[in-house]
Amino acid sequence: MQLLRKYFPDLDQTQYRQFEKLLSIVPALNQRINVISRNDVKFLEERHILHSLAIAKKFNFQKDSSIMDVGTGGGFPGIPLAIVFPGARFLLVDSIGKKVQLVQEISQTLGLSNVTVIRARMENLDQKVDYVVSRAVSSLPKLSAWTQHLIRPSKPGNMASGLISLKGGDLDEELKPFGKRVELYPISALFEEPFFYTKMIVFLKK
Repeated sequence: MQLLRKYFPDLDQTQYRQFEKLLSIVPALNQRINVISRNDVKFLEERHILHSLAIAKKFNFQKDSSIMDVGTGGGFPGIPLAIVFPGARFLLVDSIGKKVQLVQEISQTLGLSNVTVIRARMENLDQKVDYVVSRAVSSLPKLSAWTQHLIRPSKPGNMASGLISLKGGDLDEELKPFGKRVELYPISALFEEPFFYTKMIVFLKK
C-alpha cells in the first residue's frame, strides 16, 4: 500500500481497505486462474494497480459517467478505477469465461456496486458509454475500429469522450492515422518508478 498512499493520499478509508483486499485476494485467485504472469504477481501494486490508476491522474470521471474496460483480463484497469471513482459506472468486458468469473468474484468481494462484468467480444457489443479504457489489448487502429461505435459523443460542459489506452514502446506508426485526435501523457511524469519510464496514456478523442 506504500505506493498507493504515496500517489493517492486523498482516498478515504473505505477505498484503502478495498485496495488492501484487492492486493490480498488477487495472488490467491491467480493461482486458480492465471491472468497475471506468475513472476509479475509480486509487483501487483506497482505494475497493475498503480499502472491502471495513471488514468485517474489525468482523467476525472464524473458521477454517472460510464466507462467500458475492454479485454479486462484480471480486472485492470477497470477494478482500480472503479474503486477511485465510486460514482461512475464501469462495464468490464472480456471474451474468456474464466477471466469473467474471476473479475466477478473480485468485484463482489470488494463490494463494488458500480461494476458490471460481461462475457463478450468488444466488436459485438452495442452499449454506448462515455469512455473506453484498455491496457495492452491491441494496436490503436484495431482498438479504434472495434470500439468507436461504443463511444457516445461528448456531453456539453464535460471533458471529451473517447478511447483511453495504456501503452508502452514505440507508438509512432500506430498513432500516425489519427493525427491531432490523439493526446499523449507520459506516465513517467506522474510516477517516478523506473517501470513507468516507457509507459504512456494514449487518449483518442471521439
